[in-house]
Amino acid sequence: MIDDLQERRRLDALDGYKIIDTEPESTFDDLTSLAAGICAAPVALISLVAADRQWFKSAKGFNETETPRQISVCTHAIAQDDPLYVVRDLSADPRFADGPLVNGPEQFRFYAGAVLRTVDGDALGTLCVLDRKARAGGLTPAQGEGLLALSRQVMQLLELRQTLSARAEVNVQLRAMADSLPQMVWSTQPDGYHDYYNAGWYEFTGVPPGSTDGEGWNGMFHPDDQERAWARWRHSLETGEPYEIEYRLRHHSGEYRWTLGRARAIRDVDGRITRWFGTCTDIHDQKRLSEQESLLSRELSHRIKNIFSVISGLVALSARRFPLAADFARDLRERINALGRAHDFVRPHAAAGESSRPTQLSQLLAELLRPYNTEAVGRIIISGDDAAIDDQVATPLALVFHELATNAAKYGAFSTPDGQVQINGSRQENVLRIDWIETGGPAVPGPATSEGFGSTLARLSVETQLGGTLERDWAGTGLTVSLTLPVSSLSRRGG
Repeated sequence: MIDDLQERRRLDALDGYKIIDTEPESTFDDLTSLAAGICAAPVALISLVAADRQWFKSAKGFNETETPRQISVCTHAIAQDDPLYVVRDLSADPRFADGPLVNGPEQFRFYAGAVLRTVDGDALGTLCVLDRKARAGGLTPAQGEGLLALSRQVMQLLELRQTLSARAEVNVQLRAMADSLPQMVWSTQPDGYHDYYNAGWYEFTGVPPGSTDGEGWNGMFHPDDQERAWARWRHSLETGEPYEIEYRLRHHSGEYRWTLGRARAIRDVDGRITRWFGTCTDIHDQKRLSEQESLLSRELSHRIKNIFSVISGLVALSARRFPLAADFARDLRERINALGRAHDFVRPHAAAGESSRPTQLSQLLAELLRPYNTEAVGRIIISGDDAAIDDQVATPLALVFHELATNAAKYGAFSTPDGQVQINGSRQENVLRIDWIETGGPAVPGPATSEGFGSTLARLSVETQLGGTLERDWAGTGLTVSLTLPVSSLSRRGG
């Protein structure tokens, strides 16, 4: 017997297959034909027992598509645990003797049904055969085994059909989602053959569906970009590396618009590429805006550099009028020139033809200290951990190391031919420590009795602008200065 809870679960499982009231399918019809032949029966049915009826997915030798559940023999078959249910003479069984299956036009006498059971144990119905003659011996062992084997094939077909239906539903959902995205979405086979584009692609390009399948997509690019795009795509196909490139794509208006193309490979459990999925994003407006900003930035950078030159010139003119201030003016000009070099180092959007601007602390130090490194190779050694820096950090760091180099040239390691400075960076978690170590210079008599303007400026630059600390060690062999800086303060990109 099936209790109410089992019945509800069974009906839910049957609903999950979405099979009731579907059209006939030859794969199921083949199984009922085989069942009828194996069992030498005129009628074979794939019977699915719903709440108030039994519906036949396939019927061999029977014209009805369903019958009421209350007259169904299959209802009794699914209520017991045996995989095979046999009634040798329906007319002799009081449950069926007075029913329409026995007394109606069909005059059925024999029934054998193999239960269609899910992996969770829910009985959906049967693969059954019927005969108009009673069979005292029932089915032969071979017939029984054959009917059970075919019932398992029915369940495999139902499972496969459910899987394919679920996959089709997911595909519909994925396509609807892809069509709603602002990007153009595309997909290819493992060898790069394009076989899918979303609605966004056709809306942007205006080409007929299917016209850019295969290799037709490359013809949509600007002629100057086609070979470059092909080369990059071939490289990704050969290596499996992600695909990313900017190119000009023909818009339906006829205009070529800048687009960012990206794609990644999908792999199976063995690492083999099964498909590529990619997107095209219209970046035309952003690129034009970026070019305008680059032009403005270069113009602003040029004017700032001119301001440094003008200020330096004004200081030089003033020094000529006031000879007593010549030393002060020279130091001031050196600091202004140091700021100018720092500006050269970090100014955005270098003009066409210039090398790409460096972004590492070691490169800034090498540039700033280049004038002091001409007397002997290896006079300045920069080693240890490096860090990315940006324009906000370059100015205070330039002031600090310019001050250290100036003092070393006057009183320390750079004031003697054999003097040397080692700058070592060491990073621990979120802190960068930079040690300036002078050796080979004059003996150091002891700590300075007072802090000069330059030293004060260096300390304030580290403490107030960078949020770090600056310590000096006046060892007899040479000055050591240690800067401790939060990595987060070095670059807005995150160090």
